Amino acid sequence: MTASTQGWAIAWRLARRELSARFRGLRLLLVCLFLGVGALAAIGTLTDAISTELAARGRVLLGGDVEFAVSQRAADPDELAAMRALGHVSDTVRMQSMAVTPAGATAPVQLKAVDAAYPLYGRLTLTDGRSVGAPPASTVWIAPALAQRLDVRPGQHLRFGTATFEIGGIIRDEPDRLGEGFTLGPVALVSRAGLARTGLIQPGSLYDTRYRVATARDPAQAVAQFQRAFAAAGWETKTRDRASPGASRFVTRMGEFLTLVGLTALVIAGIGVGNGVSSYLDARRSSIAMLKVLGATSALVTRVYLLQVVAVAAVGVALGLAAGVAAVPLLGAAASKVLPVAPGWTFAPVPLALAAAYGLLIALAFCAPQLVAVGRVPAVALLRGALDPRRGAGRWRAAAWMALAGALVVALTMAASERPWFALGFLGAAAGTLLLLVGLGQAIRVGVARLPHPRRPLPRLAVAALHRPQSRTVALVVALGLGLTLFVLLASIRTSLDGNIRRSVPERAPALFALDVPPEKEALFRATVAKASPGATIATVPLMRGTITGYGRTRVADLPSIPEGAWALRGERGLTFAATLPPGSTITQGRWWTAGEARQPLVSVDERLAQALDLKIGDPLTISILGLERQARIASFRRIAWDTLGFNFVLVFSPGALGDVPHNLAATIDMPAARVPAVTRALLPLFPSTSVVEVGGVLSQVQDVVTQMANAIAVAAGIAVLAGIAVLIGAIAAARAARTYDTVILKVLGATRAQVLWAQALEYALLAAIVGAVALVLGVAGGWYVVVQMFGFDWLPDWPTILLTLVAGAGITIAVGLAGSLPTLRARPAAALREL
Repeated sequence: MTASTQGWAIAWRLARRELSARFRGLRLLLVCLFLGVGALAAIGTLTDAISTELAARGRVLLGGDVEFAVSQRAADPDELAAMRALGHVSDTVRMQSMAVTPAGATAPVQLKAVDAAYPLYGRLTLTDGRSVGAPPASTVWIAPALAQRLDVRPGQHLRFGTATFEIGGIIRDEPDRLGEGFTLGPVALVSRAGLARTGLIQPGSLYDTRYRVATARDPAQAVAQFQRAFAAAGWETKTRDRASPGASRFVTRMGEFLTLVGLTALVIAGIGVGNGVSSYLDARRSSIAMLKVLGATSALVTRVYLLQVVAVAAVGVALGLAAGVAAVPLLGAAASKVLPVAPGWTFAPVPLALAAAYGLLIALAFCAPQLVAVGRVPAVALLRGALDPRRGAGRWRAAAWMALAGALVVALTMAASERPWFALGFLGAAAGTLLLLVGLGQAIRVGVARLPHPRRPLPRLAVAALHRPQSRTVALVVALGLGLTLFVLLASIRTSLDGNIRRSVPERAPALFALDVPPEKEALFRATVAKASPGATIATVPLMRGTITGYGRTRVADLPSIPEGAWALRGERGLTFAATLPPGSTITQGRWWTAGEARQPLVSVDERLAQALDLKIGDPLTISILGLERQARIASFRRIAWDTLGFNFVLVFSPGALGDVPHNLAATIDMPAARVPAVTRALLPLFPSTSVVEVGGVLSQVQDVVTQMANAIAVAAGIAVLAGIAVLIGAIAAARAARTYDTVILKVLGATRAQVLWAQALEYALLAAIVGAVALVLGVAGGWYVVVQMFGFDWLPDWPTILLTLVAGAGITIAVGLAGSLPTLRARPAAALREL
């Protein structure tokens, strides 16, 4: 061959001739990229589909182009005039209430009162096909969940507060349901006149008033103008492009986390890609030697097999992208309880392009050492066979190739992430785990070689296989370590979350919450509960709602974005005041106020919020409540036991700060669950405006959400487990030539297939025992970080389940390893020795 005939065109002709339509020899490359890219494409497309749907339906989900919300009051004439100057206005009132049937059955509901203009966008439809608006003053539309729970139907009656309503229909579609956020019960929709009949709105009652505006103006400019005019009034605002910020934030953060898990799976799959390509090139050594003998340069040989790898990788990436898009509707249906909207078939170019780029870059990175080396090995070395020791040519060039591809992957990940440093840390932890396992593999090879070998033949063969030339001990350790670590990680996360939901929280949680208890009737409330459930423990606190508008010298309205961890700045918060330190709180800095100091305007702040905002003892904190601003001085920081499900407030004020604000009481009632119906029946006739919520129902909702989240993590990590298994198969395939040589020599010397298989089983068992201990530590540490640091739960793993999972995972990986070794047992000595 001449230099002019060794360009890319001839390289492609040679590459195309060797490629098989069934991808013989490169199937592992195809499968690994299919798994990794498919996972990334599905996660990215699902996240993009939901975000796009939320944005497209923002006007309907919000109920307007702009929403202004405030607690425990209505807009004053100036505020209402400013809203009407923007466009057409519709107002709604939301509050917690109780639905009571004539037979005495009860259920907590979200009572929603709407005006005649509702809905500004979308349609409110009933199950009988009618499109309706606000019902008549004596009629209520109810959600299907409420009809099912109370076993009621249209034409029957329900009582809210002191008023009785006829059920006029069952709601099929409430257009602004998602924009309303989380509720403690299904919705019951009445008119504003109907709400007035109930008598539920009293001074101190907890309710939200929301004004939706249909405007032709730019929503962001309209909000900015309103906030400048009424900066101290405590208004919470939304625009149509952020109709459901909580849902959008949840989808974005969960999608980002799962994307990083999927990218880790793809990196793991990349190891399998490298092993698969190594095995393929070993099988093609005679063809490579022939090319070299005929004058092919190292560059031409590298180009031939680079083009083959790229061609097969492109097919694997394309199949992965197609599978990812096809999986979105299935994932949407499976996670319907967690996802805010149900995505259908969709095509998201950016996530798909990112997934394809990740796949190709990682494939090229992990194939670099093999492709660079194969072109630089002389023909005489290739003709000596698979056991020729002269390997590893061009290491620095391959390292540069891998470093460039890795840098591009990191750059793409950080550019696509809302939290680039978190993404970098996650990838760093994954890379650190891989390097640790690689180091462990090298240590095993060196350490085993120096240990005395067993005298019995089979154990001796198993130990020798770990350090002999051409052994794949490092690759096997990486494969086993990743698989077992992921098994332990999933088991520790799942059992710890289950432990929090099923054991810790119910044991500490009260049986009932009661809202809007009039302060002047507190004694009657306690007596009624004690009569219905003797021995019940009752705790009451003042409860009102307000907005943090400033801290230190900073105004919240002037912040370009909410600081990480400062979620309390987003909208209104529950507020209370107390003379003594609340149960479940521990002072970490500063001190609680004395009886004399309690008359001063002071506040105690959650320590995590204080850290997020860099607050200091003595700093001023400003809140807006009932349209007026009040300022208090920070006296202390507290650590809060959030998992008690009791009264846990980010801000607790002194009586001198909020004691004169109109308010009602909230109560927790700790008692046997069997007494809950009796207490509820006893309270409602005497306290018609009080809402009673069973904690068990709230826990059930939380458990459903946590379970779905754990399932999503398990599915994404399951792809990584499959990739780890593919790595194991690739490691075995890459060492097949050397394994075949060992097997045929042993068979010539009289060994049976069973003896060879037992030797390999002992080898994998020895590796699994060593790697399992490391995987237990890594998996448990990762599980602790996810459960405690990311989710904020207690660390409550089920150790027997974790250990059983580890043993089962080891058994699975050993079985897979032995299954991959079976082809070497079927090799005929004569044929195999002729090919070596």
